[in-house]
Order: sequence, then structure tokens, then C-alpha cells
Amino acid sequence: MTESDQNQIKVLLADDHNIVRQGIQFIVDDIIENPIVFHASSLLQIKKHLVENQIDIAILDAQLPDGNCIEILPEIRKQQPDIRILIFTSFDEETYSVKFINAGANGFLSKLSEEAEIRNAIQSLIEKGEYFPPLTQSLLRVAANNPNILNPLHQLSEREMEIAGLYAKGLGNLEIANQLSIRQNTVSTYKKRVFEKLNVTTLVELIELMRIHNRI
Repeated sequence: MTESDQNQIKVLLADDHNIVRQGIQFIVDDIIENPIVFHASSLLQIKKHLVENQIDIAILDAQLPDGNCIEILPEIRKQQPDIRILIFTSFDEETYSVKFINAGANGFLSKLSEEAEIRNAIQSLIEKGEYFPPLTQSLLRVAANNPNILNPLHQLSEREMEIAGLYAKGLGNLEIANQLSIRQNTVSTYKKRVFEKLNVTTLVELIELMRIHNRI
């Protein structure tokens, strides 16, 4: 690598749609002088680029074909502590922004944003190291006073968390009852409490919530 390469800002764009990556690169090229831009369309490709390159800015879609980016954010943060990560997604901001920031992202931006806001987000990431839209800022303030909003799993008792974890691993009522030496109807009662506290209605939703908060 030449000295010139070392001084250039390295940007990683991850989205499974090439047209989205190209559109973001157009903006990046306009904002940053001679950036080195890497493209990824999967979590596997993101990991490969991070092993091979020291990335300054990563603009990542939340969901890629081989998984949710929230699963690898802690790993990215540990591997490259100074990287600045912007989640650029169609996921609902009110539901997901704080979760991704808690997992290690430096910013959150909707794909429905106008070009001016996208430019502002990237510029803010470069200059301030973060970008939080007004709604996300409000959510972060609320979450600071109520950890249950940041991580609803905090509402569960130790036993409820244990049973939720066993459900997430694919165990059924009978298997959980045998493993914990309790009755099946007791397991069913705990399941009902867990679903009510977490505001989920299916095991699929429970598993996704557990995954988002790195409990499986």
C-alpha cells in the first residue's frame, strides 16, 4: 500500500442491492476526496473486507441474505474499535434504531431519507463520528431513563429468561419441563408471561428478539 493509499478514507458499503450501493457511492465520492470504497452484499463479505482492510466508515444495510447485521456489530466493534458504522435500512426507526446503536452502531438512517439527509448523515459521521435523526435522539433520551425500552429482556425474571432461552434453542414444553424438573403446565404458564412481557405472539418473534439482543 502506498502512502497515498494510507491517507485515503476507506469506506465499506454493504447492501444486497447493487443499485443502492452505487447510489451511496455516488454521494460518498462527492463528499470525500478520492475515497477507497469496498462493496459487500453479505455478512460473509463484510467480515472478509474487515479482515483484509482497516475501514474508516461502514454504511450497512440492517438485513442481508445471510443474516442481520446486528449479529456481527459487537464483533466488528471489537475487531476495529475506531470504525464508524451507519445503519442504512428500511427497518422501522422507532423499533430498531436504539437496538442497533446499543449493539455498536454510530448512527441510524432510513432508506426513505432524502438525498440531503443522506449527505448530512455521512458528513456528520466523518466530522462528529455519529449521526442520530431527531426521533432516534428522543428514543435514546427515553432509553437512558428506562433500560427496559433499550432491552425488553431486562423485564424477565431469571427463570423466565432461562425458559425463553430454551424455547429459542428449539426445545418444546415437554423437553423444557424434563430439563428443569417442572410440570408442563408450569412451562406453559412461564411461556405466557414471557410473551406478554415481551409483547410477542409467536416463537419466531421471540427467537428474533433474543437474537437482536445477543442472547442466542
